[in-house]
Amino acid sequence: MIERLMASELERIGLIAIVRTDAAVDMTRVAQALAEGGVRAMEITLNTPGALAAIAAVRREMEGTLRVGAGTILGPEDAQDAIEAGAEFIVTPTLQTDTVALCRERGVPIACGSMTPTECLAAHRAGADFVKLFPADGLGPGYVRALLAPLPFLKIIPTGGVSLDTLPAFIKAGCVGVALGGNLVSKQRLQAQDWEGLTETARQYAQLLAESRTRA
Repeated sequence: MIERLMASELERIGLIAIVRTDAAVDMTRVAQALAEGGVRAMEITLNTPGALAAIAAVRREMEGTLRVGAGTILGPEDAQDAIEAGAEFIVTPTLQTDTVALCRERGVPIACGSMTPTECLAAHRAGADFVKLFPADGLGPGYVRALLAPLPFLKIIPTGGVSLDTLPAFIKAGCVGVALGGNLVSKQRLQAQDWEGLTETARQYAQLLAESRTRA
């Protein structure tokens, strides 16, 4: 049995692939393609068809290779359902102190969605392991630097629009990792079942993260 995921391990992994689809897809195959490219954490959004069953399947088939979590969590009930299904970490799109409390009680790492300095500090004070800065593309690395000046203890994971072009700047600005959706796991690629292409893109992002951390 693999030990439960600690926040420190998720921070070390540093790259979370977000999978959101409108139709059912073989999530285990998606996870395998990501893992072959060096991605070690995958978030399945709860508004994806069959999300809970997919989380359970990925947890069962990929244990020891890839960590699976649940995203688009809108309240403690969602988090509870996801954890029971096998989610090893929780991600919310908004500030939810009640969901943070549930995750603290269950010993499950959580990235709590926040945007403003007030929200980010509230998430941290509530006990969130990470601040999911969302939407990151409209804010940028400069915003991260400004945010960390008075709040250097925040562990920020930018989400929304992070790309190969912007990832290095986000890491240099002080982010502890990144989360990537369509730029890594596009719906078109999933529909085409382009597993080789997904693996190659995953490899590019994993290598870029490692290089960016070395330079930061």
